[in-house]
Amino acid sequence: MTIKLVKSLIGSKKDQIATARALGLKKIGDVTTQPDNPQTKGKVAKIIHLVEVSEA
Repeated sequence: MTIKLVKSLIGSKKDQIATARALGLKKIGDVTTQPDNPQTKGKVAKIIHLVEVSEA
């Protein structure tokens, strides 16, 4: 799964910022490819309002 950060982390809760960093997302436009497993889906669910996800 490909994850792209589309909204700023400024003003987000600390745990949401930590989740984005754990996925390798630091600034707007950053893209990362992660394995499609329950752990990754849980992280994405926590910050779904900040990211764009594609199943490619």
